[in-house]
Amino acid sequence: MSLSPLFEAIVLTVICDDRTGIVARLSHLIEQHGGNWTESSMSSLAGKFAGILLVRVPTDQSDSLTKALLQLDSEGMQITAHRSNDHGAAGETRDFVLELLGQDRPGIVRDITAILSRHGVNVLELDSGCESASMSGEMLFKARARLRVPEGVSRELLRAELEQLANELMVDINLQD
Repeated sequence: MSLSPLFEAIVLTVICDDRTGIVARLSHLIEQHGGNWTESSMSSLAGKFAGILLVRVPTDQSDSLTKALLQLDSEGMQITAHRSNDHGAAGETRDFVLELLGQDRPGIVRDITAILSRHGVNVLELDSGCESASMSGEMLFKARARLRVPEGVSRELLRAELEQLANELMVDINLQD
């Protein structure tokens, strides 16, 4: 996303005890500084609110917005703000979706991401969790990732390496355009 020189992109991370009103508080401050909440991903994990969001704000308001957000520390919110100068991916890329389902065990994410990293694949989004299998009651690990693959990477080779690992881990892996 390319921004005009009059606007700046700020990536925020937020962690605090989960409670009502967190998103409302953040969105109010962003709006007060002329900002626009453009993207976000938020969850409640083990009683904690965890969020990451992208804000577009007028350049002349970015410092005051950042200062106001950091003052939310007094309300128990730990916020980090990072200005972004990223204007999109360099070079040609393709996006894929990877889905995984299998019996939970330590190291699944490590093993999958080792293959992805070796091929220069960027993990844009990763959602994962464990749930009880309906028949056996064993814990199943589920993951869904959005990947950005460099144009020169062979889809067939990447798929073959992931399928070989899936066989070793005894999980199902699906790679889709």
